[in-house]
Amino acid sequence: MKPSRIAAVQMVSGPDIAQNLRDADRLVAEAAARGAQLVALPEYFPLISGDDMDKVRAREQEGAGPLQDFLRETALRHKVWLVGGSIPLVASVPDKVRNSCLVFDDAGRRVARYDKIHLFGFRRGTEHYNESQTIEPGDAVVAFDSPVGRVGVSICYDLRFPELYRAMGPVDLLVVPAAFTHTTGQAHWELLLRARAVENLCYVLAAAQGGTHPSGRQTWGDSMAVDPWGGVLDRLAKGPGVVTAEMDTARIADLRASLPALQHRVL
Repeated sequence: MKPSRIAAVQMVSGPDIAQNLRDADRLVAEAAARGAQLVALPEYFPLISGDDMDKVRAREQEGAGPLQDFLRETALRHKVWLVGGSIPLVASVPDKVRNSCLVFDDAGRRVARYDKIHLFGFRRGTEHYNESQTIEPGDAVVAFDSPVGRVGVSICYDLRFPELYRAMGPVDLLVVPAAFTHTTGQAHWELLLRARAVENLCYVLAAAQGGTHPSGRQTWGDSMAVDPWGGVLDRLAKGPGVVTAEMDTARIADLRASLPALQHRVL
C-alpha cells in the first residue's frame, strides 16, 4: 500500500451548533484540499456549552438528525473518510447521552460507531468535571478497515487506558478525538499520545479542541500526528486549523519486523 495522507481538524467550538458545523466543514475542505484521504474531527465538535444539559437537548436518535446528516454529507461532498469526532446520541436513560464517534466513508456510508467507554472525572480546586452525570458509557471496542489501513477509534479520556488499544488488536492507525482540559493536557497529552504510538507500533492521529471557549472553558489543543516510532509529524498548538501527515503502512511493517514487541507480549 502506498503512503496515505491523514488529517486532524482542531476547533474551538462554542454553543452555536450552526456556526460550529460551518467551521467544521471549512476545515474538512482544507484537509481534503491538502490531499487527505481520512480526516478526523475533535470531540464535541458541534457543541461546547457552559450548560452540560445542552448536549442532552441536542441528542439524536441513531441514524437520523442534522448532526448525522452533516457528517454523511460532508464525507460525501469532500470525498474523504470522516471520523466524526463525537456527537450526542440517545442513551438508554432520558437525561443522558452516548458520546458517540461515527465514521463515514467517502461515499457517505456509515461504517463504524464508537461510544466513549471511559468517562472523565477530575477535581482540583474550583476546576471539576464529571462526565458520568450526563453521559452513559459505551461497552464495545471498535476498529474498522479503510483505505489507509486498519483504524482503531477512541475518545479523549480513553487515552489513559492502554488496555483499550490492546483490545483492538494490531491496527495501523489510532484516532483520538479529544477535548482535553488545559490542566491535564499540559501535563500528559503529548506523553500519552506518543506512548500509545510506540507501544502499539502504529500511527496516532489526535484531533483536539484547542483554545478558550465562549463558556470560559480552556482546552489544551495540540492536535498532532505521531508516527510508530513516537516522532511527532505535525502539530497545531492552539486555535482552529488542520494537521496533516503521510502515513506509510510499509514503515509499520518494517518496525514491527525489527522490533517484534507485539509478538513478545505475555500478558
